[in-house]
Amino acid sequence: MNASHTTERTEAQAIAHILATCCTVAVVGLSPKSHRDSFRVAQYMQAHGWRIVPVNPVAAAAGTPILGEVVYATLTEAAAQVKLDLVDVFRNNDDVPPVVDETIVVGAPALWLQLGVHHDAALAKARAAGLVVVQNRCLKVEHARQG
Repeated sequence: MNASHTTERTEAQAIAHILATCCTVAVVGLSPKSHRDSFRVAQYMQAHGWRIVPVNPVAAAAGTPILGEVVYATLTEAAAQVKLDLVDVFRNNDDVPPVVDETIVVGAPALWLQLGVHHDAALAKARAAGLVVVQNRCLKVEHARQG
């Protein structure tokens, strides 16, 4: 079996595991703007019964809820209040390593890097720490596909 088939199967298994076991997701980089992908994905997941935990330092400072939820400035602050099943990342690729480090520290069991977001070294670190990981995929698309 070649490596690409192994990778695809592993990613498919990771996606299936996350969709079957997670229901509380911290969305890092969740925008309060309804036209943004982060908002639309979070809104969809919330409509399908998932608890959304917004992480956005600018919105947190303003004190404005997103999708009716309290917004946290950091993943650490969010995890102090809510048990997180998944961290979903809507950030630039260069911002991924510190988010991965924080995800490991707070003990979230799974990490999802949205479509267009990837960082192989950070993902390797997350996997080595025992996290279930997916990168460069859309949580909303994969949920709808499995649904």
